[in-house]
Amino acid sequence: MKTLDDLIKHSGGKLDGRRILVRSDLNVPLTTEGKVGDDGRIRASLPVLAKLLDHGARVIVTAHLGRPKGAPDAKYSLRPVADRLAQLLGRPVGFALDTVGESARLLASELKDGELLLLENVRFNPGETSKDDAERLAFARGLERLTGGEDEGGAFVEDAFGAVHRKHASVYDIATLLPHYCGDLVRDELQVLQQLTGEPKRPYVVVLGGSKVSDKLAVIESLLPKVDRLLVGGGMCFTFLAAQGHEVGDSLLEADQIDNCRRLLEESGDKIVLPTDVVVAAEISDDAPTQTVPATEIPPGGKGLDIGSDSVQAFAAALDGARTVFWNGPMGVFEVAPFAAGTKGVAEAVAASSGLSVVGGGDSAAAVRALGLDVNGFGHISTGGGASLEYLEGKELPGVAVLETI
Repeated sequence: MKTLDDLIKHSGGKLDGRRILVRSDLNVPLTTEGKVGDDGRIRASLPVLAKLLDHGARVIVTAHLGRPKGAPDAKYSLRPVADRLAQLLGRPVGFALDTVGESARLLASELKDGELLLLENVRFNPGETSKDDAERLAFARGLERLTGGEDEGGAFVEDAFGAVHRKHASVYDIATLLPHYCGDLVRDELQVLQQLTGEPKRPYVVVLGGSKVSDKLAVIESLLPKVDRLLVGGGMCFTFLAAQGHEVGDSLLEADQIDNCRRLLEESGDKIVLPTDVVVAAEISDDAPTQTVPATEIPPGGKGLDIGSDSVQAFAAALDGARTVFWNGPMGVFEVAPFAAGTKGVAEAVAASSGLSVVGGGDSAAAVRALGLDVNGFGHISTGGGASLEYLEGKELPGVAVLETI
């Protein structure tokens, strides 16, 4: 797999005059005022963009935001992202009003060395996510033309790890049309995940949270043979508790997954650690009355919305001394103050572990920042929750596989 450093080296350190298309992950939350709420992914994209600009490249960035339906939608515009990117880069950022239309073509053609252009949300074009290969390829050809193609020095750099598990036009098909290179962010993500799937240092402890067992069943089944402990929190723990025969009140429950949870407990119950107490309330709100009860005694009508303090201590004890830790998914509804303590306590225990600690992107990474935790306390914070989970499942990531072709 060729890297960004290979591109720079083979160009003699100079990318002047060349238009380089970069797929970045700028899928960030926006506030109700239309401002960037959490700029973590933008910050993670800066090193590659700055490196290209510093070497004189004319950089064209593609990215997505949210899940628009293949047509322009103002609430998913990347305009606020362009503004924040310019602030963080300390350079002007051009913004195209479309993806491969008149605005994009004009601004791309006018780029000068060391300048950057961000295209509007690629998912505004139906070709980006189409399941029709020809439609995706047609959109990718439009992106290719913005660079002038290979004959004019055009190249593609994949730096959006959070999107490489998608077979989309700006992730996969464009790499079949242009000389392609792995960006530093994707390279670093893969190197860390390889440590988790190869011969991780032991004890190896995985912490999984989030709402649904069904979303993580495949990764659980893949990880259980490899880990020493699997700590389960979040909404998904209640299906495991139900599989043990316990009442879970009005807590989140996937009845169709109870048999799968029961099977996992029968096969690997010595490795699976469940909460011993939970915080319950009748509703999710900042002023909701709460009580902490044993996980086996959730009252009728009560909703389990966080793990309790005893569970945090038990999870911390299991993490103490771990040489390798992977954490994906919050322990509760951390966005609401009464239900944030479990996630914060477990995050602090993950950070305190002496070995390699990996935060598996998504809500976990957002929680680290939202709860004011020191990001430097973790060995690695991934930018791609879904991509990291699929990698650990052993699935092929289309955006990575295509980079391995000549």
